Amino acid sequence: MDISPIDLINIERFSSRVVSLASYRLELQEYLRSKMGQVAPNLAALIGDVVGARLISHAGSLTNLAKYPASTVQILGAEKALFRALKTRGNTPKYGLIFHSTFIGRAAAKNKGRISRYLANKCTIASRIDCFSEVPTSVFGDKLREQVEERLSFYETGDMPRKNVDVMKEAVQEAGEVAAEIKRKLEKKEKKRKKKEKKLQELQENGTNGEAEHENGETEPEVKKKKKKKPKPDAPQEEEEEEEAAAAAEAEEEENGAAQETPAKKKKKRKSEAQEGGGGEQEPEEPSAETPAKKKKKKKEAE
Repeated sequence: MDISPIDLINIERFSSRVVSLASYRLELQEYLRSKMGQVAPNLAALIGDVVGARLISHAGSLTNLAKYPASTVQILGAEKALFRALKTRGNTPKYGLIFHSTFIGRAAAKNKGRISRYLANKCTIASRIDCFSEVPTSVFGDKLREQVEERLSFYETGDMPRKNVDVMKEAVQEAGEVAAEIKRKLEKKEKKRKKKEKKLQELQENGTNGEAEHENGETEPEVKKKKKKKPKPDAPQEEEEEEEAAAAAEAEEEENGAAQETPAKKKKKRKSEAQEGGGGEQEPEEPSAETPAKKKKKKKEAE
């Protein structure tokens, strides 16, 4: 039948909404995968991103999940069924949120309880490793997943799985190598980051120094101009004041000198006059000054 334009508009809106929701779901899956890879890589490698995130959210945090025993992890999400079974004295549940993992779905009906118990044990180990490890790696999660696979094949075919001690030794060796590589990468990243920070600081310092020099270059000539302009009007006044003070000091010195040196100047004047009259000889002046004394002596001797 024909579609009316209003129905066509609603169908287009619905289809666009479905497409946007599908893309949003993919974005959420990518976010969850990256977050679980950072927080609990071993648990995510063992049981999956979605089931591991559900266990962590139900427990409240990764540390709380690490504190739980395996029997509690096994029935997380089935508390109602557990308490109902305890009240009615019926059969307790065999699994909770763990049921959504692929291992329990692949197991036979008679082996589902056994594989759920084994899987809960491995989940507790993985959560504790993730909670208390310094460098998070997915090596232990991969090894634990291999153990669960071997246990499934043992239930089906009867092949003996490897011992837990041997598997953990291999996991410890591989985890040490992977942790060393991760540390090297982190150190390289830190060095690069420090170099970038140093370069940015140097550029900023150079930029600030250049601005400061530019500002100083602009301000210095103004200061110099001011210094040159200021003394010009004041210089003649200062010089005049200095000259007046010097003249006054000289006048005072002359007056004082004239008052103190008047008898000496008189003597000098007399000497100069006598030298001018007597031909400039100083020796005859002495006998002229001594003759009256000699005359007196002669008179006394004669008397």
